[in-house]
Amino acid sequence: MPLFRGLNVRFADLLLFDIDGTLTRRTGPHHRLALIEGIRRVTGVETSTEGIPVHGMLDTDILTLMLEAAGLPVKDLPAIIHEAEKYYLANVPDLQDKRCPGVLELLGDLSAQGIPLALVTGNVTRIGWKKLERAGLHQYFRFGAFGEMASTRGGLVALAIERARREGFIGNEARIAHVGDAPQDVIAAKENGIPVIAVRTGVTPAGELEALDPEHLLEDLTQWPACLTPQ
Repeated sequence: MPLFRGLNVRFADLLLFDIDGTLTRRTGPHHRLALIEGIRRVTGVETSTEGIPVHGMLDTDILTLMLEAAGLPVKDLPAIIHEAEKYYLANVPDLQDKRCPGVLELLGDLSAQGIPLALVTGNVTRIGWKKLERAGLHQYFRFGAFGEMASTRGGLVALAIERARREGFIGNEARIAHVGDAPQDVIAAKENGIPVIAVRTGVTPAGELEALDPEHLLEDLTQWPACLTPQ
């Protein structure tokens, strides 16, 4: 059952969405393989994500941990990201059957109502956009804050809000909410003083989201709260 606590907003002027576990799920090994291949192409060393808690993490943090585990310097990270993106773009399959429940309908409805939508994701830029393109969702989003753009997810939320204001999508008093499936999404929203709509469509263990006290907690996006939809 969804948890609705009646935010002090009747609708949002800007909505920020995570990707993995929120918009898409079970998208296959291609993203993980891209990170491994990016390191291999630049350093010649085979690495692994084994033992790295990748859920909710920024790609840059995952790559850093992979490099450190292999005893490699982190100085080549920009080149590694570039090669990882190239691999992903060349190998990712169609992902339209990997959309989370209710996503396509919700994004279409919100966009039709003129609500600006933006991404806040740990994916690096070209991987994030390509993933959404292959899932048939990229056209709904105005812009994104991606994993290489800040050192924390909270920093990415701040960047997205700043850009939305700078480009005139919202004003200073805009009502903003963040949508995500991981504890890091809840924490990032709280760090920026905005409400969060948490969803259980990711792999977060039962109870972890509740413990962080999100304003809304949904089984999936088919349960979108009416108080965040313009009347």
